[in-house]
Amino acid sequence: MLTARFIVCLLASIQLGVAQNEPEISSHDAPTTFTSKVNLVVVPVVVRDHDGKAIGGLKQEDFLLFDKGKPQTISKFSLEAAAGDQPRMDAATGNASAINSNVAELTLPSRYLLYLFDDVHLEFGDLAQARAAALKYLAASLGSGDRVAVFTTSGQGMLDFTDDREKIRQALLRLQPRPIARSSSVDCPEMTYYMGDLIQNRNDTQALDAAIQDAIVCGNLVTVAGMKGPSQAEQMARAAASRWVIQGDAEARIALSVLKNAVLRLTNMPGQRTLVLVSPGFLVMNLRTDESDILDRAGRAGVTISAINARGLYASPAGDIANPFHNSQTEFIKERYRRDSDLAAEDLLAEVASGTGGTFYHNSNDLHRGFERTSNAPEFRYLLGFSPQSLKNDGSFHALKVTLKDGKGLSLQARRGYYAPRHETNAAEEVKEEIRQAMFSREDLLGIGMDLETQFFKPSDEKAKLSVLARVDLKPLHFRKVDGRNHDILTVVWGVFDRNGNWITGISKTVEMRLRDDTFAATLASGITLKSSFDLTPGSFVIRVVVRDSEAQLMAARSGAIEIP
Repeated sequence: MLTARFIVCLLASIQLGVAQNEPEISSHDAPTTFTSKVNLVVVPVVVRDHDGKAIGGLKQEDFLLFDKGKPQTISKFSLEAAAGDQPRMDAATGNASAINSNVAELTLPSRYLLYLFDDVHLEFGDLAQARAAALKYLAASLGSGDRVAVFTTSGQGMLDFTDDREKIRQALLRLQPRPIARSSSVDCPEMTYYMGDLIQNRNDTQALDAAIQDAIVCGNLVTVAGMKGPSQAEQMARAAASRWVIQGDAEARIALSVLKNAVLRLTNMPGQRTLVLVSPGFLVMNLRTDESDILDRAGRAGVTISAINARGLYASPAGDIANPFHNSQTEFIKERYRRDSDLAAEDLLAEVASGTGGTFYHNSNDLHRGFERTSNAPEFRYLLGFSPQSLKNDGSFHALKVTLKDGKGLSLQARRGYYAPRHETNAAEEVKEEIRQAMFSREDLLGIGMDLETQFFKPSDEKAKLSVLARVDLKPLHFRKVDGRNHDILTVVWGVFDRNGNWITGISKTVEMRLRDDTFAATLASGITLKSSFDLTPGSFVIRVVVRDSEAQLMAARSGAIEIP
């Protein structure tokens, strides 16, 4: 009978034998997608001098960050400088039968501008002026490295990123107000989304009383003998409030969903990414967490959101005295609610701009100047990241405050706060997000040495096979000794973009290294070469390769361009 000790020794021997027979380097390919959400809170910060000019040169230790008044450790820090014209990059071309490659040049996109026109909330006159200003600005300012997209909150007449000026002009000319259909009859009582929310969700007795008084008048509930049916008037007021809240939430949800999709579209573009929201503002009374999620995504992806209040100079409209149900006795309180509603709607524009380091342009009829200011990212923007400690996944709001240790004469623009998540994230999601950010950036990362080489073969005039070789220097890596071998894992991602920076395809490769001591030194000296291939059609492409190791968590990222005739 086998003893327990013998069995343990036998299993250990078998395990050691398997380990000794394992290949020293193995890899696994998989299609690449990028969808992740992490608990890292990114806070974009713009620091300006007394003249309003953004300044750079500050370091991580110059900043103090507070979450609900508690100091936080800044674990991620970077400084972004607005890029000028994108330099032309060498693009190697060749084929499998030619040893010498020809060299061409490609001008790569350096700036992506997405203009989101709020045609659901904009009135015709305001939209027409904004459209004219946008046409004037783009006609004079669009550069060879710029790509422009035109989105609308209605989802109609949208244009994806392009440098075709005529397509851009036609997309702008197609803009027109597309409000969500409302009843053509006059409301009884008079109501707005703002007032409806006060009545239904915030138990505002003053707003309810004003609506009841209006209902008595418009419902003809007053007789010579006096008032009758006050309970009926209250029912009418509450019913009107409910209708407007349902409709207002629907409009806000649509607008926020398009804004979110616009941010996601920009997230997948390499280079400087700016979203300009052209809107009179809109209320998000019950959708603050959706707004916070948009700011989270924009912050992590480095997307700047700027906003133009297309109404121009602020003027609060008076009540419609032509309304047959106009009640002068409640006009004062309703006028106050209209002003509060306008300010709350505009506040959304200010929040998305301040929360991403963008520009909020308002109280001016010079909309051309507005497009000039909002279409350009700030000269310098700092990205501060921290992981909240002991964060409860309860969806609660956390107020943020960013200061400078020595901020005399300087002003800061930063995100006001965030909402806690309602679920846990893990380390794998954080790694994936880090790789995604590196993939959709133009910057070279040099934590690991890496050289790229491209070659293509054309089996026909319509088809081409592109091979990309990445030579990786292993000397900076930290290997871990396991069972007598030197272990590390590389995650390598290849991405292919078209000439406009649109993502075409990608491949992820996991390379597991279990090097014996007798080959370890030689492998370190020579490095390793990794290869991936893509089936493409002739055209201009940008290749991006990102490498990350699991032990030291070092990264490399390089770009190249290729023209396949």
